[in-house]
Amino acid sequence: MLKAIAQFFDNHFASNAENDQVLTVDQLQLAAATLMIELCKADRDIDERETSTIIEILQTCFDLDKSELNELMALAEQEAREATSLYQFTSLMNEQFDYGEKVQLITHMWDVAYADGHIDRYEDHLIRKVSDLLYISHVDFIGSKHKARERAGQK
Repeated sequence: MLKAIAQFFDNHFASNAENDQVLTVDQLQLAAATLMIELCKADRDIDERETSTIIEILQTCFDLDKSELNELMALAEQEAREATSLYQFTSLMNEQFDYGEKVQLITHMWDVAYADGHIDRYEDHLIRKVSDLLYISHVDFIGSKHKARERAGQK
């Protein structure tokens, strides 16, 4: 798996002094995508609407072309299968994201969860766990949930 990730970075970015910065950005993209895929699998019912929402979020937030997006999704699915903990993703985000970016990630996770029309208890639990690992306040956790629910057109 590490070879696939390294190959992804090598294929898309030339080696130079900025490579460490680019690598961190791509690791963050992979971590965010993996967390959303984990969420998609949480209720054991992978819904096409959830997958489409993930793709839309990644494309909008990271401005990826179709091939980069497909590659990121494939790597994220592989990461999700092999991950043993959420900490490996959230620790990188805690190092690199500011508080607002972390809240935005939680809001995007709620967007994915609401995509199929309802929140499963396992989805709620996973988002709560990620929120705790990112040190998101309860007020912002609930606020992001309400924002996503409103965007989904639910009451």
